[in-house]
This record gives sequence, structure tokens and C-alpha cells, in this order.
Amino acid sequence: MAEVRCEMAGVVVEVRVRPGDRVTPGQEVVVLESMKMQIPVTAGQEGTVERVLVEPGQFVNEGDVLLVVA
Repeated sequence: MAEVRCEMAGVVVEVRVRPGDRVTPGQEVVVLESMKMQIPVTAGQEGTVERVLVEPGQFVNEGDVLLVVA
């Protein structure tokens, strides 16, 4: 299993995957807003989304786990 972690503090704007979805390396899975900029967060490996731990509007800190891919 691999965790997709937040690279910087911000607000979750969009979650583009849900449990059961297949992802590939580099695929955008979450969009954050930080300092009025939208920052895409990408999957680091191929796999299936096991859990999504965030939702739109939620504030996240650097290092927080956004989702789990197996």
C-alpha cells in the first residue's frame, strides 16, 4: 500500500477519485488550493484507491495522508 500525502498546506478543492478507482502514476487525484493557486496532487504508483481520507473544503497540512492506494 502507498499513501498519497499532501505536499503543502491548503484547502481541498476537488477529489478526483473514489474507493475502487484504478490510478496510474502521475494521474491527478486531488486538487488543493494554496495561496490562491490550484495545485494538483498526483498518484505515485499504479493501483486501486483503497481509502479517500479528505473531502472538498477540508484544510490539510503538509504531510497529511490524502488517500491510500494498494
